[in-house]
Amino acid sequence: MPAIEVILVDHLDRPTGKMEKLEVHEKGLLHRAVTVYVFNSRHELLLQRRASGKYHCGGLWSNTCCSHPYPQEPTRDAAERRLREEMGLELALTPVFELSYNLPLSNGLIEHEYGHVFFAISDEEPRLNPEEADDWCYRSIAQIQQEMQDEPAKFTPWFLHTFPRIPTTLGDFRLTA
Repeated sequence: MPAIEVILVDHLDRPTGKMEKLEVHEKGLLHRAVTVYVFNSRHELLLQRRASGKYHCGGLWSNTCCSHPYPQEPTRDAAERRLREEMGLELALTPVFELSYNLPLSNGLIEHEYGHVFFAISDEEPRLNPEEADDWCYRSIAQIQQEMQDEPAKFTPWFLHTFPRIPTTLGDFRLTA
């Protein structure tokens, strides 16, 4: 399998170079990422449980999907590509906000990302790629908030970090499937 390169960026998301993905996470370098939240018509969020064989955070619950654009790949294209590859969903995505975070992972890797967050609405059932996700479910915002309070260790660090912005952002987003 060839090495996957990601886009290194500065704090304003301006590209500064490219580097192999694992090395970036080992060194904790700031790089571009995409994060997708798919809601159904009942305003429930589609969650995925990351495949247990993933190189980090395997078996943890997270938002619908996350990934990194390839060098020269537009962020929306990358988000739509990974949604298709991980969850089997072909959806038009809407960019909703950007944020950065620097989060240590339990295995010593670091998620230092400038993330582009996208929303979509769909009642279509996902078709999981077993190399990417083991399970999926829909949860209401209130259910997720309660589960994060009761059992934060079952969620990915980036989902715990980005999710608090979702309820207010969702209020500004028109939900129609």
